[in-house]
Amino acid sequence: MSSHRTWPSIGKALAAAGIVLAALAPAQSRAQDNGRGFDPREIHMLPMYCKYTQIYRRHLPGGDNPAEIARYTETMGDTFRHMHHYCWGLQTAYRAAFISTTREDKVANLSLSLGDFDYVLDRAPPDYPLLPEIHTKKGEALIQLDRAGEGLLEFQRAIKLKPSYWQAYAASSDYYKTTGQTAKAREWLEKGLEAAPNAQGLRQRMTEINTAKGKRRSDPQSSAER
Repeated sequence: MSSHRTWPSIGKALAAAGIVLAALAPAQSRAQDNGRGFDPREIHMLPMYCKYTQIYRRHLPGGDNPAEIARYTETMGDTFRHMHHYCWGLQTAYRAAFISTTREDKVANLSLSLGDFDYVLDRAPPDYPLLPEIHTKKGEALIQLDRAGEGLLEFQRAIKLKPSYWQAYAASSDYYKTTGQTAKAREWLEKGLEAAPNAQGLRQRMTEINTAKGKRRSDPQSSAER
C-alpha cells in the first residue's frame, strides 16, 4: 500500500483490500474464460473430462490433477488441448436451453456455442472419435436457431463419420416429430435401428411414436375428424 494513505488500523486495511480483491475476482474470471462463467447449474451437465481441459482446470476443484490430464491427453491426443472450446459450446448450449429467459439471450448463447463447436471441428483430425458427437451438438444448436437445413446436414455428417452413431438419427427424428412430420420421424428411427439395433434411445422413441399412433386410431374424435 502507498505510504501516503492513512488507515485506522492494519486490520481495517486488510479487510478493505479483501473487499477490493473480491470485487475484482469476477472480472478477472470473466477475462480468463471469455465471459462464459462457471455456473454450477451448467457445469454439472458437462462431461467429466471438461474439468481437466484448459481454462476449466484453473477454476474447478480437482481439475488440475496431472494424472487425469495426462490420461485424457493420451486418450484424445493433441486435440485435447482444444477441448475446452467444446465444453464451452456445450455449456452455452445448456444455458440457452435451461437458463436463458429471453429469445435474445437464447440466440446469443446458441450463436456462441456454434463458434466453439467450429473451433474444435476445424482443428480435430478426420479420425477424431468425438467428431460425430460434436457435429450432432452443432446440428441441435442450428435447429434451435431456426436453421434446420444446416442442422440436418450436421446430423448427416455425423452419420457419415460413424454410421452406428444413434444419437444423430435420434436428433433427426426428434426434429421431424417436433415439426409434425411423423412419417419422416419414423423413417429416421428405422434407419438408426438398422445401424444400431440395440440403441435404447431409438427404441424408446419408436415406442412413443407407435403409442401415439395407436391412441389416434382409438380416439373417436380423431376418427370423426378423419
